[in-house]
Amino acid sequence: MKMLINVAETVVADALRGMAAAHPELTVDVENRVIVRRDAPVDGKVALVSGGGSGHEPLHGGFVGPGMLSAACPGEVFTSPVPDQMVRAAAAVDSGAGVLFIVKNYTGDVLNFDMAAELAEDEGIQVAKVLVNDDVAVTDSLYTAGRRGTGATLYVEKIAGAAAEEGMPLERVEAIARQVNENARSFGVALSACSTPAKGSPTFDLPSGELELGVGIHGEPGRERRPMMTSSEIAAYAVDVVLEDLAPRNPVLVLVNGMGATPLLELYGFNAEVQRVLTERGVVVAHTLVGNYVTSLDMAGASVTLCQVDEELLRLWNAPVRTAGLRWGI
Repeated sequence: MKMLINVAETVVADALRGMAAAHPELTVDVENRVIVRRDAPVDGKVALVSGGGSGHEPLHGGFVGPGMLSAACPGEVFTSPVPDQMVRAAAAVDSGAGVLFIVKNYTGDVLNFDMAAELAEDEGIQVAKVLVNDDVAVTDSLYTAGRRGTGATLYVEKIAGAAAEEGMPLERVEAIARQVNENARSFGVALSACSTPAKGSPTFDLPSGELELGVGIHGEPGRERRPMMTSSEIAAYAVDVVLEDLAPRNPVLVLVNGMGATPLLELYGFNAEVQRVLTERGVVVAHTLVGNYVTSLDMAGASVTLCQVDEELLRLWNAPVRTAGLRWGI
């Protein structure tokens, strides 16, 4: 596979150097792998820290900034960051109001964020944690005990980030983050495998005439493989699987997310089918976001995330945000 890199060993460091050059509003510590909003710590404000393996950009570093994360810790490609990164990030952004760790449900992330929380508390930092586990495709997959954390991470980080920006206390920001996660579900589909820089070739075998229903963002196996389906068929399958588990009574936020290699032309066409199915199922849509937000390197495919919202969650979603990967109202 051709890749726009120097050598596999420096891919993350090179990307961080490039991010620092493009975004002076961020403080990017390339050596220690920590990305911090430049104005942190913000006096009296709860800080939000997240992170995970690289390869899912703009998640998480692209969501650092006013209205969203205070800091992010990128690990190596598809590899959890280490506790030292998380403690360093927490110390850099803590104003005394506490720090919320937002953790996708992958075993390495969970263990390392748990250890980091203990270390940070030893240093006098108040820490709360929220686990994101929205993927309805499978349970107890590779790297995961329970459901995987995927597209809902964006909603948790954005809505909890807005709550923190308003000056809400740590307990309330944590409760809102949990509410978002509990009301969000996702399902992903792969049309091709992703290729890591270290391997330089597809990480799993997916024949050209097939697709993987329920794929994970690291290429983990899904529910089943089928012959290639139309956009309409995929949308109906994905939405119905999500609605079987969510059954929303309130309006929903919709994320039609690209896995990294699917062009917007296809994503918008897929969104048209998703919206058609939601309308047919009687689901009211409050807001739709289409694009590459929680990716899997160069995987072709898409995921659908629905998040049921009340008036407060919708207000917080619409609140201003200014990050590299998400921006409105400022």
